[in-house]
Order: sequence, then structure tokens, then C-alpha cells
Amino acid sequence: MLQQHMSGTEKTPITSGIVRLDRTSPDTLRLRLAGSWETGGHMPRARDVLTGAGDLTSVRYAVFDASELVSWDSSLAAFLSAFLRECESFGILSRTEDLPQGLRRLLRLATAHGMRAEAQDERPLERGNLLARTGERAITFHQAVLNLLEFIGSAFLSLIRLIAGRARFRMAELLHVLQASGPEALPVIFLISALVGIILAFVGAVQLKMFEAQLYIANVVGISMAREMGPMMTAIIMMGRTGASFAAHLGTMETSEEIDALRTWGIDPMEFLVLPRMIALVVMMPLLTLYADLIGIMGGAFIGVGMFDIAASQYIEQTLSAVTLTQFAIGLAKSVVFGMIIAVSGCFYGMRCGRSASAVGEAATRSVVSGIVFIVVADGVFAVITNALWI
Repeated sequence: MLQQHMSGTEKTPITSGIVRLDRTSPDTLRLRLAGSWETGGHMPRARDVLTGAGDLTSVRYAVFDASELVSWDSSLAAFLSAFLRECESFGILSRTEDLPQGLRRLLRLATAHGMRAEAQDERPLERGNLLARTGERAITFHQAVLNLLEFIGSAFLSLIRLIAGRARFRMAELLHVLQASGPEALPVIFLISALVGIILAFVGAVQLKMFEAQLYIANVVGISMAREMGPMMTAIIMMGRTGASFAAHLGTMETSEEIDALRTWGIDPMEFLVLPRMIALVVMMPLLTLYADLIGIMGGAFIGVGMFDIAASQYIEQTLSAVTLTQFAIGLAKSVVFGMIIAVSGCFYGMRCGRSASAVGEAATRSVVSGIVFIVVADGVFAVITNALWI
């Protein structure tokens, strides 16, 4: 049974969780923790412990003494978290450096959780002027960029640990993500790629027909699919399908505090959750891009052979002469980069999700929008580089 002593000087046999509160100076309270604090015992109320010290108007600091603490679990963390909140309500500054390291980590997690929840509930009551709003947006953007760079750095370190053979993740999780981001995505990629190939064939035929050069439909469709449309359309489809799924899944785990539980157990979420998704997309995106290229070329062949009287053998020969391995290599290089962007965008917003159901939806939306923007930017960078290299 938990005992509470306010005298603070006499010794008590350490048989159960004991809390003693005394004053070391007129402006400082000391909370002594002793005995065994484990789930199942009677917990004292933090407010009762604090108000039992009498007049608190002159108190400015609260310190802790855990030298007589025998054992503890989450019940002690819950009591101290409530005690810190009560001290804050009275304007008392708490100093936790004398608590055990593991207990301080749990308190930091609880405090960070509370701060995020309060930040999400806050709404500005009134708008400032244009300059103030611009400054706030700039600060928010700067912090978002720093968070993203920190996340990318952590992901890169996880990849290094994977190469060194020190990364920890479940192989079953990797296989599940491979299945979800690979074979299950084939139907929608088939449909979109075939339609894109058909559209490219029609658009090219309108111009080429004026010069009686319908045979070059094969060139237009083949080069466009292998170099641009295949990797681009595959990336956009996967961003809307798989990237949003990553954000929603990890966001739900963040909401239910599963990610905090992993950190408490000493498991790095970057390795356990993010790394398998990055590996899966880096592996599957080139394969899906090749599949999209083939289906798009077949869609263009269906229009060229079926509607413009091009012999099938001519169409195949023209495609093989126009589409070189260099064109395919450029598309595959893009697909690897796009796969990294999709994984990072989906996991980043999922890991930074708030603690509500609406926050999960917002995280999925932001991941898709940001991912598509970065994909288009990356494609533009590839266009500049390939043009500079004359390839």
C-alpha cells in the first residue's frame, strides 16, 4: 500500500511505494520517492500531494530525490507526469535531472505528446497583419524543411546500417509491402499505361498524318513511354496509391502511440517501419516502370496497326530502332529516384502525423500532394541533366 508522508524527515521501512514532500528552502519543494512503485497499488493523487505542502505562493522550484527508489514501472511515470502538470499549473518549475534516465525518457515522451495535442487544438483567435502572417509562414516552412532534412538523414543512416548488416526489421513486413506495392498495383498500371499509349498514338498521328509519316507513331509512343510517360505515370499512380497508404498506416500507428512504444522498447522506427517501405519501392518501381513501358507501347501499336494500316512487323521494327537501351536506362534511373521520393514522402508525413483521426487524413493528403510536386521537380532536373549530357 502506498504511503504519503509530509514530515519528510523520519525513516520508513521501504516495503511499498512511498512519496514524501518537504521544503529544502522557502522557494523549493523536494519530492522523495522510495520503495517499489508497480502497477496494482493504490496511487496517490498528485494534486493532494502538492497541496499538502501548504501555502505554495512562495514556491518556485520542485526537485526530486529517487535515491531510495527500489523498483518502478509505468505507474510511477503516470504519477510524476500528473505531478509535473500540477506544478506547472501553480507556476512551479520542475527539475527532473535527479530521476532515473529511463523515467526521464518516459516523461519526455508524455510531455511531447501533450505539447503536440495542445498545438493541434490551438487556433489563432485573430489574424495579424500581412507582414506577421508572412513571417509565421516563413518560420513554419523553415521548420518543415529542417524536419524533412532530418528525416532524410535518418533514412540514409538506416540504409548504411542495412548495408553493414546491422539494420533491424521484420522480413515478413518487407514481403508484405513488396506484395502491396508490386503485384497488387499491376491492374491499375495496366489500365493507365494502355490509355496513355493510345493517347500518345492519336496525338502523334494527327500531326504525322499531314506528312504521310504514320509509321513514326512507333517512335513517338516508344520514346515517350520509355523515357518520360512510363516512369512518370507509374510514379504518380504509386504516389496516390502506395504513398498515401504509407502515410495513413504510419499515421494511424502514431495516433495509437505504437511508434512511441517502439521507441520506448529501444527499437528505431526508421529501421523497423520506414526502411522496409523504402526497400520495397526501390525494388518494385523499376519493374513496374518496365511493365508500364511495355503496356504503353502495346497500346500505341493497337492504334497504329489497327487504325492507320501499319504492318505489325513494321511497327515492331520501327520501335526497336527508335527505342534504345539508353532510353530505357534513363526511365529506370528516374523510377528509382521516384520510388525514394514516394517512400520518403509517405513515411515522413505518416511519422509526423497528429493524434486525431482527421490528422491521419491530412497526412495522407499532404504526402500525395508533396510527393507529386517532388516527382515533377525531379523529372525536370533529369530533363536538364540529360539535355546537358546530350542523351
